[in-house]
Amino acid sequence: MSKSGALDLATSVGGKITKNEVKSAVEQYEKYHASFGGDEETRKHNYTDMVNKYYDLATSFYEYGWGESFHFAHRWKGESLRESIKRHEHFLALQLGLKRGMKVLDVGCGIGGPLREIARFSSTMITGLNNNEYQISRGKELNRIAGLSESCNFVKADFMKMSFSDNTFDAVYAIEATCHAPDAVGCYKEIYRVLKPGQCFAAYEWCITDHFNPNNESHKKTKAEIELGNGLPDIRSTRQCLEALKNAGFEVIWEKDLAQDSPEPWYLPLDTSRLSITSFRLTAVGRCITRTMVKALEFIGLAPEGSQRVSAFLEKAAEGLVDGGRKEIFTPMYFFLVRKPLSES
Repeated sequence: MSKSGALDLATSVGGKITKNEVKSAVEQYEKYHASFGGDEETRKHNYTDMVNKYYDLATSFYEYGWGESFHFAHRWKGESLRESIKRHEHFLALQLGLKRGMKVLDVGCGIGGPLREIARFSSTMITGLNNNEYQISRGKELNRIAGLSESCNFVKADFMKMSFSDNTFDAVYAIEATCHAPDAVGCYKEIYRVLKPGQCFAAYEWCITDHFNPNNESHKKTKAEIELGNGLPDIRSTRQCLEALKNAGFEVIWEKDLAQDSPEPWYLPLDTSRLSITSFRLTAVGRCITRTMVKALEFIGLAPEGSQRVSAFLEKAAEGLVDGGRKEIFTPMYFFLVRKPLSES
């Protein structure tokens, strides 16, 4: 089950980073980003270190506030966040036509919330690819608790250079994960390589939209906040993602920004102007309680020094995401379904 208590959050901040090194790791992570003098090229060159630090520092906060599936969802009126997240995952499985006996790859699987849900829904064998040791250890424990250790497993590897043989998987998906890649074409080419001919890859991708204006200072500030708070080297446009898929060799079956016709705003759980009982920890009052709690736990030494700074940049990220959603300059659910041709030309 998800870590739900304050003590769980406090003792898990930093993941595999030792407690006395958390503050230094936070400082190093922050320096990668524009708000602290960093630049895009440095983030891309050091993406492995940056993303690993991010997930070591942020995972316990994610699990505390969000649960086991770290992603947004297209949401219907009257639908809870948890219901929408499950449906979002089921939709992906249905688009891929997953069924019993298929060997599936989850690229950038986090602690495996979607992996477990999709495995149960589709009766498939799913391998989760992750380059963060702490998330993998946490995912294995959650698999054991869920009784899914036989059908779900994890492999530690970089999705820019996977350890799998060519043509290994019957289907591949990624949920808000390949946005961490420093080069979209390179990442998609690796996915293309390990996917069997004639089979499909589907994903939800974080993107800036056609409404984004690179000369608008407010738009640039929002983009920088999202990059800082979410461990991103850069945020690509939907057009760039589509072009990268084609350049990697995929045939596009269909693609759409699912945020465009979501009955409820995708950023609703992070909107502090709304009150939610089921997502209380994400509300303004809930965040205030978390902030105060983290401060107190850090003061008495239960949480490592630097925990408040992690909490602060995650709150800043939430503000950037809501702002990006309201301005319609950012989407976390640019969906695409693509196929690897049966024969390569």
